[in-house]
Amino acid sequence: MLKVALTGGIGSGKSAAGDFFEDLGAVVIDADQLARDVIERGTEGFDELVVTFGDDILSNGILDRTKLGQIVFTDAQARKKLEEIIHPRVQAAFNEIVETSPQGAVIVYQIPILVETAGKDRFDYVITVEATLENRIARLKERGMKGYEIEARMKIQATDAERAEIADAVFNNDGDSDQLLRQVENIYEGVLLPRAKASSN
Repeated sequence: MLKVALTGGIGSGKSAAGDFFEDLGAVVIDADQLARDVIERGTEGFDELVVTFGDDILSNGILDRTKLGQIVFTDAQARKKLEEIIHPRVQAAFNEIVETSPQGAVIVYQIPILVETAGKDRFDYVITVEATLENRIARLKERGMKGYEIEARMKIQATDAERAEIADAVFNNDGDSDQLLRQVENIYEGVLLPRAKASSN
């Protein structure tokens, strides 16, 4: 088994790279999806969120992620409280998936805040996906994000240089999807699969 962290700034193309890894046979886990799952209505995480931030984060009894985002992306203390609620639960969910995965699997964990959480040592290999600021902003605007939302999220993320410093490999995603796919295939078949198989022997 090989645990791989797949990171990158918002809008860089982590999810696209993750999809390609999944197509090739990797077990791909999305940290953002786990973070959503552990605070769904009916979970302990949801209850703790409401106790911490109040009913203002709800719309018709459902968590309003836009309202929560407006609070935590402008207030470092609020963001820390949110992380204390979410991170341990996400880690537990991740561990559970790892434990039930095949012994020789390549497990790719899409995690946007690897540098920020000092999580490098939990992984055998680290890949970061990078793209120019212009391309990232254009992609995020295509998703419907506003300029101020993009700026707020980028401001709290690590820099390209900080991510590259802890990475074993850096993918450039300024080209088309075929270019990204080739980079994924090369590293999966040439590096990750052989290491995963060796570790299970």
